[in-house]
Amino acid sequence: MRVLITGAAGFLGSHLADRFLADGHEVVGLDNFLTGRPENIAHLMGHERFSFIRHNISEYTYVPGDLDGVLHFASPASPVDYLELPIQTLKVGSLGTHNALGLALAKRARFLLASTSEVYGDPLVHPQPESYWGNVNPIGPRGCYDEAKRFAEAMTMAYHRAQGVDTRIVRIFNTYGPRMRPGDGRVVSNFIVQALRGEPLSMYGDGSQTRSFCYVADEVEGIYRLFLSQERMPVNIGNPNEFTVRELAELVIELTGSSSVIQSNPLPTDDPKVRRPDITRARAILGWDPTVQLREGLLRTIEYFRTLPGTARLQPPT
Repeated sequence: MRVLITGAAGFLGSHLADRFLADGHEVVGLDNFLTGRPENIAHLMGHERFSFIRHNISEYTYVPGDLDGVLHFASPASPVDYLELPIQTLKVGSLGTHNALGLALAKRARFLLASTSEVYGDPLVHPQPESYWGNVNPIGPRGCYDEAKRFAEAMTMAYHRAQGVDTRIVRIFNTYGPRMRPGDGRVVSNFIVQALRGEPLSMYGDGSQTRSFCYVADEVEGIYRLFLSQERMPVNIGNPNEFTVRELAELVIELTGSSSVIQSNPLPTDDPKVRRPDITRARAILGWDPTVQLREGLLRTIEYFRTLPGTARLQPPT
């Protein structure tokens, strides 16, 4: 296959490019480096089956040649990014999704939308199945991201029903691993960087809020299987093992051998109290289940962050 991945220089997009190339496919990567990083795809430059277009998918987009798939991963995806870039986030969820779907329609390609667990908002149903419609504040500070993805899902289904585009929707839950940005504001990267620097870990609230953390290799495998499947309705891909944020902080301190303390800060507006995927459909339809436990995944991620300049001031514990 020849596939286009928007947001190819991002955390997930770059790993997905690796996955398609590993199976012998051709990948066209597209990114404007708003939040993606050239370093994430530097190892692909010069690869005979990888090409790159520097472009903003929210603007008119032309891609030469045939495409068998369009995978739309372009978007700011961490709270720090989408709170600083709310208009760009809304544009890529609306105009960007429209352009990506238009490409899929013109090329007669399969389309996969990278949606998010944020469509469930601060959920009143736990764990969250795909049938749950969510509890989202559309005018709150997080609304730019939540509603951009909800609109993107609606547009994807409209193109499927009205234009016959072969569509897939993945709802991605908290994912972590190598190639995360040190300053992206995600809880895993924040805690690891702060612990490696010997700084206080910035926990919000009392840390009793829960999250489910999926290692990137597991997440990408689930997404890849969904793309190859025949399932057109949304599918949750995430790890159903649930941890409190305080438990995560304590584990990061243990694994880094850090002397950091945990510092409590005010809870952000509309911060979800719980977050855990119901992956019954992923198991049944895709035969998928995450295999990397949190401790193992964190150790791999910590080793990655140790290699980044200015991040690791502490040596691995003996």
